[in-house]
Amino acid sequence: MTANLKAKTCQWVGQTEALSAFANFLGKTESASHIKPLHWYVACRLVVEGGFDPDDITPRPPFTIRKRSGKKPPLLVFDPSAAGGGEQTIFGGLKTKKVDVVVTRKGIGPVLAVSCKGVTGAFRNLTNRMEETIGECTNLHITYPALVIGYLVLLRANRQIEAVLEQIDENDEADEADGDDPEVDADDDVVDTSKPLTANDMAMDNDGSPVASIVRFHNALRELVGRRGIRDDVSRYEAIGFALVEMHGDEKGALFENFPTGESPLNLTGYFDTLYARYDERFVVSAPDLKKVTRRLEWDPTSPGLSLDGLDYQARVSGS
Repeated sequence: MTANLKAKTCQWVGQTEALSAFANFLGKTESASHIKPLHWYVACRLVVEGGFDPDDITPRPPFTIRKRSGKKPPLLVFDPSAAGGGEQTIFGGLKTKKVDVVVTRKGIGPVLAVSCKGVTGAFRNLTNRMEETIGECTNLHITYPALVIGYLVLLRANRQIEAVLEQIDENDEADEADGDDPEVDADDDVVDTSKPLTANDMAMDNDGSPVASIVRFHNALRELVGRRGIRDDVSRYEAIGFALVEMHGDEKGALFENFPTGESPLNLTGYFDTLYARYDERFVVSAPDLKKVTRRLEWDPTSPGLSLDGLDYQARVSGS
């Protein structure tokens, strides 16, 4: 299944497809088409893994729930006709704010929100985004201190131009050795962008390590994560995920594994688990009288909506 980047409604996509769409997008980023599949991926994951009702999520994921009698767990059904699009506007303490993915509980309000960013270049200007990043979180927490807010940012792991040209030369030599026309595949490893890359667009040094601007951005974000309680600093996010996406060769569209390291609080491993943990602490454990309304659902293991291509995480099923 391939995501239609021009679609206005949420589609089923896995992580691999969302990252590939980000890496291969050639148009203008103002359209947000390079990052829309990530919105859809997050929304779908909040249903399948998180156990949230798709009716409570914007954009609405392509699923419906089939409730059954007695204590039998509900069935999750894949239903593209039920999908919705758009962003939800949240009433902030300073101004209203459209947020990419939002979970809203009836009678309670927004309980979980994820803001997705996709940065394709101009990495020297990354720290200029910090004011916006801090302000968005602060604005929402002022009005909704219990709101669990996640920030998810992808950056293209553009290599230094010298490394790209070296790779192209290696491919040409290999093609010549095989007797193939080198002109046929000469551009396979050229970075696909709508405009030529400059030194400011390079995320990686020739030795494969992130450039200083990427490291500084990571370190700045690291200081904004880890909010545990509703009385904590409103300028901190409950969870931040930071990832570089490969842009060259056979690995294009895959996660760059060496940065951030496994010890970093921004590593994607555990990102969603942190969101779920903070939600449960605030809206289930701390509010037992509302447990029937706020607790996350567990799906019947035989649900047809759990057998989709591209499912790359563990579904939340009954009895597990």
